[in-house]
Amino acid sequence: MTTYQAYAVSVATLITLACSSSVAQEVEPVAEPPAAKGWKVETVADSLPQPWGMAWLADGRMLVTGKKGTLHLVDGKRVQAIPVEGLPALFTEGQGGLLDIAVHPSDKGPNPRIYMTMASGTADANSTALVQGVFDGKRVHAIKTIFKASPTKSGGQHFGSRIVFLKDGTILMSIGDGGNPPARVGNMLARDQAQNVGSHNGSILRLTSEGQAAPNNPLAAQKGALPELWSIGHRNIQGMTVDPQGRVWASEHGPRGGDEINLIEGGKNYGWPLQSYGLDYKTREPIGKRVVAGMVNPLVVWTPSTGASGLTWYTGSAFPAWHGSLFSGGLATEDIRRVAFDAKGKVVKQERLDIGKRVRDVRQGPDGHLYAITDEAKGSLLRIVPQ
Repeated sequence: MTTYQAYAVSVATLITLACSSSVAQEVEPVAEPPAAKGWKVETVADSLPQPWGMAWLADGRMLVTGKKGTLHLVDGKRVQAIPVEGLPALFTEGQGGLLDIAVHPSDKGPNPRIYMTMASGTADANSTALVQGVFDGKRVHAIKTIFKASPTKSGGQHFGSRIVFLKDGTILMSIGDGGNPPARVGNMLARDQAQNVGSHNGSILRLTSEGQAAPNNPLAAQKGALPELWSIGHRNIQGMTVDPQGRVWASEHGPRGGDEINLIEGGKNYGWPLQSYGLDYKTREPIGKRVVAGMVNPLVVWTPSTGASGLTWYTGSAFPAWHGSLFSGGLATEDIRRVAFDAKGKVVKQERLDIGKRVRDVRQGPDGHLYAITDEAKGSLLRIVPQ
């Protein structure tokens, strides 16, 4: 069976298995929600070189990655460059580079394990990789590549690359679909890889802390499926978070319009490119249909695109009215979007925090405040506080 035949069979199987589910309703896209009130921005640090991801150590200090391969320790307002010894060669064209970062949640003492995602390879053959190292307080060393997505793709688009830990200690890692047409992978458009269970591209993976396929992944039993797959049908997830109940949320780049917020469940198909709310960049024609039987419809759609980036679930006390809301960074809109839900998980309110700079990541810190980093050659670390 060819790769394309396997892809077609897998899509048919996924649709057939889910046809008994209720028909999803179209989501009404939101252009620009009203402005949030009662907040202001404090600058914690600036001159961070093209920051991409941030993570806190157990002692409250923060590590911030730089897209060109740098790592920085933020301690209060003090910023210190941290050597990254043995980091594999980066592919830094386009959206590639050193990307997300996470600290193993069980490592509370000295020498915690550090996980970073990165683009590796060449312009003609590159992919997203996950590396693991150890932070000894002065440097990250003993770095090794523990996972690399396949197949390789060309160009500098759509690496995905957010990582989060689940309560069972496994890692979820997003992989982009490989790029916009005319980019191709094998005998299909790169974006069609998102419906190919024989490919990591366009999916969320579930891995062990050592980069192996986690046990009991829900798609692994399908014929021809890669064992690491957790969910498929994604274009380019650059925001992902886990709420206190253990639910997984993701923010995803659509094409021209159609950025999404999704509630992620293992084994589900999120539709791309058979289902989307966006338009082809060149033809301006809709890509797929808005609702396809057996595929999960998003909870939120933004048109025009926000350039959805980092994502976090707020549990802090500084803003009681925001408790239990998602916050999504916007690269294109230069803002942070708040999405509020009712007890049944229905979206009941949206509003925006105008930052005025491209927001690359949004996280809640151990102090309960929201933090954001900006996507600039000399980026800033910002803290959101009551006004």
